[in-house]
Amino acid sequence: MATIDKTELVQSISAELLTELLQAAGYRVTSSEQNGQTQLLSATQGIGFALRFGNPSAEAGQYLDYTLSCALRVQGELPDDLISQWNITKRFARLARQGDFLVLEMDVIVAGGVTDAYLRSTTELWDHLLQQFLLFLRTFAAQPTAADAAVATDEQDDGNAPDNDQKADQDDSAAQAA
Repeated sequence: MATIDKTELVQSISAELLTELLQAAGYRVTSSEQNGQTQLLSATQGIGFALRFGNPSAEAGQYLDYTLSCALRVQGELPDDLISQWNITKRFARLARQGDFLVLEMDVIVAGGVTDAYLRSTTELWDHLLQQFLLFLRTFAAQPTAADAAVATDEQDDGNAPDNDQKADQDDSAAQAA
């Protein structure tokens, strides 16, 4: 099993190292392949998310960055300013609409070297941002102009989901934003 030496900087990251990091933080992790690329699947607060690797390093199976991504299926209409309001008021994670999905993503860069504490703190930040995201959606859903908007997790890949094949156990009721 790969372990992180707390005195050395992590220059690149692997699926094994991130699996260990997430499991140490209490997450269940499943490895999956999407479009020929390995991704890790997990969930927090009943909301599934994927971890996709970005730029490869010089060493095989190692990467310089990764993206944490959560796609929620949109049911109904959303307020015009929902996405821009999130992106204006929040840092670190961006919100976009991709077809029938709202996608929250956060990039983590390890190029140049990072510590074990940095990797743990970005995982904690992601968890916190997902919680804020659900509260944000509930706030918009409670507004009279957004009463018809609802967001639910998508547990199945219908071919339109943006690289988010959810296989981690999820609690649908926790994901309802209406």
